[in-house]
Amino acid sequence: MLLVSGCAPKLDKKEEVIQEDGKQEKAIIPNYQISENFYRTIVPFKPGKARGMVVSNLNTRFDIVEFETGLMRIAQDNFSPKSYLFQEGQMLDSDTIKAWLQRKYTDEQLKEKKLESKDNLGLNPIDDGKGSVEQRNEKSPIYLAHVMEHDYLTKTDNNSLQLSGAVIGLALNSVHYYTKEKYGAVYDYKIPDEEVEREGKKIADEVAKRVRQTKGLKDIPVTIALFKQAPQNSVVPGNFIAYTHLDADEDTIKGWEKVNEKYYLFPSAEAEKDHRDDTTYFLNFKQDVEKYFQNYNGVVGTALYNGEELVDLRIKIPIQFYGKAEAIGFTQFVTGLIMDHFPAYVPIEVTISSVNGPEALIVKKANEKEPQVHIYE
Repeated sequence: MLLVSGCAPKLDKKEEVIQEDGKQEKAIIPNYQISENFYRTIVPFKPGKARGMVVSNLNTRFDIVEFETGLMRIAQDNFSPKSYLFQEGQMLDSDTIKAWLQRKYTDEQLKEKKLESKDNLGLNPIDDGKGSVEQRNEKSPIYLAHVMEHDYLTKTDNNSLQLSGAVIGLALNSVHYYTKEKYGAVYDYKIPDEEVEREGKKIADEVAKRVRQTKGLKDIPVTIALFKQAPQNSVVPGNFIAYTHLDADEDTIKGWEKVNEKYYLFPSAEAEKDHRDDTTYFLNFKQDVEKYFQNYNGVVGTALYNGEELVDLRIKIPIQFYGKAEAIGFTQFVTGLIMDHFPAYVPIEVTISSVNGPEALIVKKANEKEPQVHIYE
């Protein structure tokens, strides 16, 4: 076991380039890359044109994190972190995305709102006002919750940066929430999975056309990914369900790649039903952790599966400590349990925290003989 204390790599290596974005600006590319799975980001950091919207449009902080990091994961199929640099979206601004998230209007509704046909940009279905509130919301739920753009840059021979690819994420609702009156009770309609995917792909067809009409995105490769967000009360994030890729000369979607990912909460009835062996490993680990402290049952885990394969397990152990020596001793104890209870191929991250904040971090990568352990000072 490796115990380290409060150290981090020096990121003092850098490369200066010119970023051509309407006007020429100097930018710095860090030479140090934390992992081959992470993109380098140019400095100074340029916030996205729609920065902040995701917080108000998605249901939970779990969805917010997974939507963004999962989008980067999907990007790697076409934009390698070895060759591309990451930048938040600069082509789709907040006004554009707000317009896309609206409902489509009928001609009559356009007249009532004093709008022109060019302003009828909503990608969500029309609410024609016919039928009861329940009927209208189940017939025409809000499918599209958010649109996120990520840009990918490459360095040219003349030491400048150019936009060479983009990824557009479409966050879709698995549950449609609505009220019958202003400030009234909130009702919900669970949208069937097949309907979410079908309508998401229809929306993506229109997004593909609009992307090719957007300055900067007209003739570069673009990936479009569908993310199904979890309900508001979920303690695990939603998941990506499919993605497609347009080459630089393509403006229509020809096919889709299925993403077979899903998150589970450990322990839970759903996890036990679908992944009994892994649930048993976790419950045995949890039981032994709780032997260390009496009257304690706070160990929870979030597991990511790709098909039937467990590709990521993150465990949180919040507990009250009474001294640093106890924190170190408990961390060593937990590290041993990880190696004893879980198969070698399972990548695991364990966070131990107290009321004072994080106490320790244990990371075991797949098939590693020894985990990395960090004790916070």
